[in-house]
Amino acid sequence: MSRLKTTFDTLRVQGRKALIPYVTAGFPFADITPALLHGMVAAGADVIELGVPFSDPMADGPVIQKAGERALALGIGTAQVLAIVREFRQRDDSTPIVLMGYANPVERYDQRHSTDGSSGSFARDAAVAGVDGVLIVDYPPEECADFAATLRSQGLDLIFLLAPTSTEERIASVARLASGYVYYVSLKGVTGAGHLDTDAVAEALPRIRRHVGALPVGVGFGIRDADTARAIGRTADAVVIGSRLIQLIEDQPRETVVATAAGFLRGIRAALDADAPAASSAYGA
Repeated sequence: MSRLKTTFDTLRVQGRKALIPYVTAGFPFADITPALLHGMVAAGADVIELGVPFSDPMADGPVIQKAGERALALGIGTAQVLAIVREFRQRDDSTPIVLMGYANPVERYDQRHSTDGSSGSFARDAAVAGVDGVLIVDYPPEECADFAATLRSQGLDLIFLLAPTSTEERIASVARLASGYVYYVSLKGVTGAGHLDTDAVAEALPRIRRHVGALPVGVGFGIRDADTARAIGRTADAVVIGSRLIQLIEDQPRETVVATAAGFLRGIRAALDADAPAASSAYGA
């Protein structure tokens, strides 16, 4: 059983919702990410989305774009991201890691690391490193059946984005290929943009669940505080927070990055657990 399924099954039994923070690998310092990941897990993160830096991140707003540019300038590419996951796995063999990024770095990695000109090097090396899932923003379901099969052959889940504008046909296409969870983009726009309408999210999720069945649905884009996270958690299976977390750590000195991220996530964790059948005390101050 995959780490993602195990995690979501456990949370479902507990009546709790998954907290999924997003951070860009190699940001704000090239070597800080493993410690940052461990700190976020200690603060209550259930799954981590780890951004693969890319020079043309079309779905990302200025905050995450800036983080990616900084990480690229520090020499962080796909190979370095996998090395970060390997280091994290030396101490944590249970928390799921999902790589979030774009097609170009994946395809370039396959080109550079294939010995026979075939694809699949990325999936193989990601699995060996300890990655659990992959979310490729610009791979529509209609065009990535082969990629999904390659990931499945390595035990990796393929996560897709859905949006307020997604048609019934698109949702059905995603449902046929997706595993792990699906990620509902709560806003029309890029990451970190606009005002989140929690009522609109609550109305949209039943339509998605009619297609994806028991597959968990996470919600992100626009969640910036504990109150909003709690409201989203009442209807979603997971809450994804990225831009606000990046903003909080981007100007921190090295010695306070982990503590700053952990402090923020503890507040989110407490808010999500406030609606659980029994409030969790697993995450200390």
